[in-house]
Amino acid sequence: MARSVGGRVARVWLRWSRFGDVAALANATLALGPDAGALYDLGWAQTATGEPRKALVSYEHALRLFHEAADRQGEAVTLNNIGNVYKHLGERQRALTYYQQALPIIRAVGDRAAEAAALANIGNVEDDMRALGYFEQALAIQREIGDRGGEAATLNSIGHGYDVLGHQPQALTYYLNALPIRREVGDRAGEAITLNNIGHVHKGLGDQPQALTYYLGSLAIMCEIGDRTGEAVTRFNIAMLHRDEGNLDLAIAEMEIVVELDRQVEHPDLASDTAVLERMRETRAEAREAT
Repeated sequence: MARSVGGRVARVWLRWSRFGDVAALANATLALGPDAGALYDLGWAQTATGEPRKALVSYEHALRLFHEAADRQGEAVTLNNIGNVYKHLGERQRALTYYQQALPIIRAVGDRAAEAAALANIGNVEDDMRALGYFEQALAIQREIGDRGGEAATLNSIGHGYDVLGHQPQALTYYLNALPIRREVGDRAGEAITLNNIGHVHKGLGDQPQALTYYLGSLAIMCEIGDRTGEAVTRFNIAMLHRDEGNLDLAIAEMEIVVELDRQVEHPDLASDTAVLERMRETRAEAREAT
């Protein structure tokens, strides 16, 4: 009974981005013995709070238990989430392997929402033009079944695809369509990502004040929900704004936090972010010497 109730509560909390609470609940459940669902929930919470290596351990354990129990749906969604972790770690080809393993299982069990999520995930690691095709397939399914949260995530991904291709107005349209849905369904983590992306578009369009407004909105949510990876990304964007405006002290202060967060979450950009910080410090020193 404890496991059953705990699992239902955890899924609600995951939708509300209460990742710390989910981790605590999952660990309490696991104190009773191995449980695939609790391990899956724990892996999700660990991913969201910047512990990808721990998440992989949790997911791999869950995957074995789901496989032993012949729980094909549990196996598929876990494969999908392992792919998400490898994507976060920058191992896109490895992520794609897991997504492609998950997709036929998901289709076999007839889970349309999970199928859409898997298609969208494949889109996230494919080349840009091919990615849009996967996103459109996912979006059609999500609208068909009324999956509002999935629809918002896919709209965000399509926006990102257009942003990468240099089509900022189209990107902004998709992001602005995604944002109210993410708020409607209470997806705080997704809301923060979309706010960050809108800020990025405004920066590209030359509207620095508007970009900063969206970045700060994103940052507040990232800090609230404990998403250290997202916090690092958003702080990096804020640092670049300050640097471009000549405010090196503010930029360096943000980058120092970024580098520390990178270390904590094993971010693949640690080396490059450290190099950016060092260049900023050198530029500031040179400017002070010149004056």
